[in-house]
Amino acid sequence: MYRATTRKIQVTATPRYVAERSEPDEGRHFWAYTIEVVNLGRVPVQLKARHWTITDARGHVEEVHGAGVVGEEPVLPPGGRFEYTSGVPLTTSTGIMSGHYDMIADGGETFAVEIPAFSLDIPHMPRVLN
Repeated sequence: MYRATTRKIQVTATPRYVAERSEPDEGRHFWAYTIEVVNLGRVPVQLKARHWTITDARGHVEEVHGAGVVGEEPVLPPGGRFEYTSGVPLTTSTGIMSGHYDMIADGGETFAVEIPAFSLDIPHMPRVLN
């Protein structure tokens, strides 16, 4: 589990390798990751957009940008939480993801919230520093 807190918005990422969706001999590896966003602050916030940087073991970088997450732009009241699961394919057996969410606070102020960098590794395999 990986965690970061920005302006009282806590983001926790939990990745897992999905062997049943992977074909290592064909250079296809798939990870699912669960993200939990918790509003530890005193004002409602809305997650408006996501920005991901995905780097594989060869150093290939892919940028992903889009509105909301999993088709939603959730509003988190004080103490509220939102959780979702998504996935990422790679052609290498290891990689790393990081990024940020664009948030808007009640009242219109926009700000970025860090998504902690997390490692994409196959269980029981030697780790490669990315």
